Amino acid sequence: MNRFLKYLIIFAIGFALWNYWLKPDKGISDAADYQSTGAVHQFQGYRINNLEAYAGEFRVLSREDYSFGREAELSPVDFALGWGSMTNSAVYKQLSISQSNRWYYWRYENAPPIPVNEISTHSANTHLIPASKQIAKQLKEIDQDDLIYLKGQLVEVSAADGWKWRSSLSREDTGNGACELMLVEEVRVISNL
Repeated sequence: MNRFLKYLIIFAIGFALWNYWLKPDKGISDAADYQSTGAVHQFQGYRINNLEAYAGEFRVLSREDYSFGREAELSPVDFALGWGSMTNSAVYKQLSISQSNRWYYWRYENAPPIPVNEISTHSANTHLIPASKQIAKQLKEIDQDDLIYLKGQLVEVSAADGWKWRSSLSREDTGNGACELMLVEEVRVISNL
C-alpha cells in the first residue's frame, strides 16, 4: 500500500472517530431531525414518549456533562436540582454535593442543615434531553448555583433493540430509578449567585 493511501485511511478513520465521539452537539437534533406527534417523538432511532408535563424553578446544585455511552447521545448533561428549601444557599452550601456515572450524591459533616428526608425529597439528579440545538446551547451556559426555570416533559425513551430509559414520576422517591429524565422544551436563568 502506498504512503498516500495509508494517510488517507488514517485521516478517514480519525475523521469518523471525531465525528462520532467529539463532534459538538452530538446527539442534538435540528428541528427536521426531531419529529413530534404530540406525546411521541422520534429522534435518531429512539422513540420518546411523554409521561407527564414537568416544570418549575430549581437551583442547580451541581452539573455533570457526558460524552460517552448511549445515554449521552440523548442527554449530554445532568443537573442535580434542588427545590423548596434546597434552593436556599444557606442550606445546600452546608452539604458536599457531587455527581458521577449518572448519580447524584450528597453528604454533610456534623449535622444536616435540614431533616435528611427533606434533603432527599427536595433534590434529584435530572437527566436533560434538549429538544433543540438552541435549548442545548442554553443548557451549556448554565452554571452551578444558578436558579433556573425548566419546562418540558418527563419521558420514557426506547430503542428498537429493547433498550429503555424511564423517568421517575415522583419527587418523593430516592435511590435507583429515582432520577428524572426530562425532555427540556424551555429553559431560562432566573438568577445567578
